[in-house]
Amino acid sequence: MEFVIKISQFLLSLSLLIILHELGHFIPAKAFKTRVEKFYLFFDVKFSLFKKKIGETVYGIGWLPLGGYVKIAGMIDESMDTEQMAKEPQPWEFRSKPAWQRLIIMLGGVTVNFLLAIFIYIGMSYFYGDRFLPNENIKDGLFIESTIANKAGLLTGDKVIAVDGDKIENFSEISEKVLFGKEIIIERDGVQSTVNMPEDFLSQLIDSKEKGFIKLREPFVIVKVPDTSYNKDSGVRKGDIIIGLNDFETKYIDQVKSGLEKFKGQEVSAKVLRDDAEVTLPLKINEAGKLGLVYASGATPETLEALGYYQFETREYGFFESFPIGLKKAGDKISSYITQFKAIFTPSTGAYKGVGGFKAIYDIFPSFWSWQVFWSITAFLSIMLGVLNLLPIPALDGGHVMFLLYEMISGRKPGDKFMEYAQMVGFFILIALVLFANGNDIYKAIFG
Repeated sequence: MEFVIKISQFLLSLSLLIILHELGHFIPAKAFKTRVEKFYLFFDVKFSLFKKKIGETVYGIGWLPLGGYVKIAGMIDESMDTEQMAKEPQPWEFRSKPAWQRLIIMLGGVTVNFLLAIFIYIGMSYFYGDRFLPNENIKDGLFIESTIANKAGLLTGDKVIAVDGDKIENFSEISEKVLFGKEIIIERDGVQSTVNMPEDFLSQLIDSKEKGFIKLREPFVIVKVPDTSYNKDSGVRKGDIIIGLNDFETKYIDQVKSGLEKFKGQEVSAKVLRDDAEVTLPLKINEAGKLGLVYASGATPETLEALGYYQFETREYGFFESFPIGLKKAGDKISSYITQFKAIFTPSTGAYKGVGGFKAIYDIFPSFWSWQVFWSITAFLSIMLGVLNLLPIPALDGGHVMFLLYEMISGRKPGDKFMEYAQMVGFFILIALVLFANGNDIYKAIFG
């Protein structure tokens, strides 16, 4: 069932993004009386799942869910229709239109991508508001569970104050900014200091295959007492929160782990929080520093707030308030993605190792259905699609825009033969990038 939910979200999001992107090309093409021969969701290699001709355009659904396309008459694109290009230009063809009209047609797709993201963020701000944890409300610092981050100079209990001169306002910003940051200002034991991150920090993190990085410090909550546990008769129950081992305070999971290491092989007097009351229990810790109990982290904001660990804030926005808020969120996401993109194309960072393909995109969707999460992911993917399509690679929108700008500035139009060869080179570059990204997915699945 989880697979069905995840794949449904993945295909719905992908289909929505493809259709709207291609509409961004289709609408201005029709407005400038340019003939559009095909409009396809997914690729129809050899055959289509569905197709129907309406007017001069064939609308269809292909079987290969790797994208979609519109085939515009008189345009050198992935169809490589050299036969059509060998004929005399017709007034309804793309190549016969003024450069400014062709530029608008080519920029239509990415424009829709960015507008869609802005629209989604505005809508989410209005309908859901914001629920967040202000950085100043993290009193006891963060849980830095990565040994790579520890070696770089970040330790559990540190408060992250600023990254590269930008003050951290809320918890959700921290992980991403630290990942791509160079200079981290932290507060440890009331004293501020600077941690200079190694340039290949992200590469080290990927190579280490560590699952965790920066998290909130959370309570040690018992979720199961197995029948085989040597503490099954101690009186411990599901839902108990361990807050002390002998005289050692264990408010957080990392402190419990330290306490278990300190008292391994002993029986301790454990304090647990149960229904708002403290209970003292005898617990055995084996030689490996284990309790034989199943615990959990990942408590909900509501639970953490009720226990007094953190104070979250909720902001609601009126209809008109949502517009500047949504616009800012979209701008921040675009800036963030461009930062990540720069890191990927800087080999020394090793960020390219984390590049993923369709499997990586599929994995970011949750195994439960949440419209709020769905729209948040779709907005980010829309930005990603817009930025990627602006790359100056022939076969992408950005490649066509690059040649059109050259034509508008120089007054010279690149020849059809040159454009055909450029399209072929761009196509091979694109295939190489797709293979690399999806190859990373396969590698991680096998060796990760």
